[in-house]
Amino acid sequence: MQMPRVRCLIRWLTSMSNASIDAQFLFRAVALAEAYVGRTAPNPPVGAVCVRDGVILGEGAHQRAGTPHAEVHCLSQCPDDLSGATLYVTLEPCSTAGRTPPCCDLILKRRPARVVIGCLDPNPRHAGGAIPRLEAAGIQVCVATGEAAAACQALIAPFAKAITTGLPYVRVKLAMTLDGYLADRTQTSRWVTGAQAREWVQHQRLRADAIMVGAGTARIDHPSLQPHLPNAPLKVRVLMDRHTPIAPADRDAQTLVATEDLGYDGAHLEPALRALCQRGINEVFCEGGGQLAAALLEQHLVDELILIYAPKVLGDPHAVRGLPILPRLLAQGMTFTTINRISLGEDTALCLRPTQV
Repeated sequence: MQMPRVRCLIRWLTSMSNASIDAQFLFRAVALAEAYVGRTAPNPPVGAVCVRDGVILGEGAHQRAGTPHAEVHCLSQCPDDLSGATLYVTLEPCSTAGRTPPCCDLILKRRPARVVIGCLDPNPRHAGGAIPRLEAAGIQVCVATGEAAAACQALIAPFAKAITTGLPYVRVKLAMTLDGYLADRTQTSRWVTGAQAREWVQHQRLRADAIMVGAGTARIDHPSLQPHLPNAPLKVRVLMDRHTPIAPADRDAQTLVATEDLGYDGAHLEPALRALCQRGINEVFCEGGGQLAAALLEQHLVDELILIYAPKVLGDPHAVRGLPILPRLLAQGMTFTTINRISLGEDTALCLRPTQV
């Protein structure tokens, strides 16, 4: 009389075990893709792992737009016979041709027993198209849930926003004192934060496709805005000018001047961001100054706000304020959800997501 219950328990334990194994290899695929974040635009970063009996047969990641996708790199390392194997891929395989052939065709040719998809493709051209094709060929398809699925979705968040809204994912970073100043009254800002925080910022630049600053910041600091890391690709520099002329020294082949190149009218930022998206920019990392950061927030164009606080106090009303937003009463104040808190030596980074629309 207890046998049905025992069989149900065994099936439940087996499903739990399989889910754990699937999550383990999806996280491995995410790690492979993470190495190419900031290098694949306008495509998303994608990772893939092929496994049989717990042994990795092949793995790979998409490295650059126009080059083979993650599934191609992964399956090229695998033996011819993939019976009993599972292919893990962070994003639903493409089912239509672009600059490269559809990955669905290759998977159908190689015929692994299972395909585990981290998240569905938000691109309307591909969304949901792979699953019926693979299942019709007898390949079992599973779509991840839980933490592994969340990690896969976070990996493509900039791409998902760009492909569904026509706007890039915008992260704004400000480094400031505890009382909210970016620089002292002489406009000296080097350095508000310590070396560890500045190194961390280089890695944040690496993740983005374009680095944005206000023209005033460019005039004062003449920043390169490039990630100072080994083998880092050059990023697009975006200078949001309005009344400040751009000096020849601040212009180069990687630089876009917003009023000249993006149709910026000096007030409305959304059209300029849309123009960036049309150029294949999925993610923008804005490094200020405060006026630009405030304008992006006021116009509801910020996806993440990163505030790096140094243990310093200026107490000077003539110093440069961090966020000169319009005054509000407490009940109408901008609100945020804390995504992460990161200790960076003596400094602390707060990663926030706006909650008001």
